[in-house]
Amino acid sequence: MARRIRYQVAASLDGYIAGPHGEFDWIPHDPEVDFDALFNQFDTFLMGRGTLQTMVKQQGSGAIPGKRVIVFSRTLRPENHPEVSIISEPSEKFLNALREEPGKDIWLFGGGSLFRSLLEVRGVDTIEVAIMPILLGGGIPILPSPAPRAKLKLTSHEVSKIGRVSVEYEIQYE
Repeated sequence: MARRIRYQVAASLDGYIAGPHGEFDWIPHDPEVDFDALFNQFDTFLMGRGTLQTMVKQQGSGAIPGKRVIVFSRTLRPENHPEVSIISEPSEKFLNALREEPGKDIWLFGGGSLFRSLLEVRGVDTIEVAIMPILLGGGIPILPSPAPRAKLKLTSHEVSKIGRVSVEYEIQYE
């Protein structure tokens, strides 16, 4: 069975994955979420330049211990980030080959623009959104426009005690 590429992200009720300045301090701690179990579902992380730069700013590196990190960027230089693999842009061929490698699922780890790019090349299998009980009024959207239309099939949902609503959809490509 091929690995899945899963866009798993927290979002505000009005559809933002980060605030106007890239902040995510609005995401509350949820004691019902087992982050170790969550991270253990994946062995590969896909991200864009902006997510990598945020990680480097916060922790000094884009590496995630024990995980393979692939960054899609046309401007970053691989020699400046030896701890990650840098790919100029996603292609259906590359993503399908990645899915066929042995291992765990692949986490599309932040980046609405990257989500849009992967959606355009049929490179995302599921979108899993933890909708937080907040309205940000602006910021980085979950899917910036222009974006392709995609039909979704609900595969699971959950409501937490803090008011987080988690939904998982399989993307139905035509």
